[in-house]
Amino acid sequence: MEIDREDGRKPNQLRPLACSRNILNRPHGSASWSQGDTKVLAAVYGPKAGIKKNENPEKACFEVIWKPKSGQIGKAEKEYEMILKRTIQSICVLTVNPNTTTSVIIQVVHDDGSLLPCAVNAACAALVDAGIPMKHLAVAICCCLADNGSIVLDPSKLEEKKMTALAYLVFPNTTLSVLPEGSSLVEGEPVEDGIITSVTYGVMSVDDYFLCVENGRAATASLSAFFRKNFQQSQKVSFKA
Repeated sequence: MEIDREDGRKPNQLRPLACSRNILNRPHGSASWSQGDTKVLAAVYGPKAGIKKNENPEKACFEVIWKPKSGQIGKAEKEYEMILKRTIQSICVLTVNPNTTTSVIIQVVHDDGSLLPCAVNAACAALVDAGIPMKHLAVAICCCLADNGSIVLDPSKLEEKKMTALAYLVFPNTTLSVLPEGSSLVEGEPVEDGIITSVTYGVMSVDDYFLCVENGRAATASLSAFFRKNFQQSQKVSFKA
């Protein structure tokens, strides 16, 4: 059973995407990412010598600083920082620049739903712009479960409030990698068809969760195509899914 959406989209249809890179002068890399009216800026500083306390000096360290549009950072933002840090650490090559710290600053410009996936996509684009060695790119999406059992992708803020549960999912984009020239393949398990990050809110059954994963993975084809098109161009590019 499908659900009617106020903006006329189909349940599996994403909002229009837009991305610009190298938009700030001071950071080593920067990007803006928007999905519909949700927009996030990401800035990357580093790598800088030295690491944070309790970090492994034999590996590169990352820190994420989340800046809301207004007001003070709260519990939700702190959780976003932790999720984003772990996601970045899983896709970056940590052995290339050991004993260094790279800072990723996330500035929320406007939140109209699917904010964390939007921030993940912005951070990934900014890391590429900064030339940070990465095992592969990542694409993030929000999948929601409606009262009638329908799965809705890339919800707006209003839609999020009406949903029974939602899942933030980050998938690997194995078609692109950003590795130093001459590097051998990164050791580890294959990531094709895997999940990098999975965060759920609300209550859903196991079957509903796997349905979210299935629908989310299917939608990553559009996100991956958008990433490829954007990275092949130096200027701003827009894409309607």
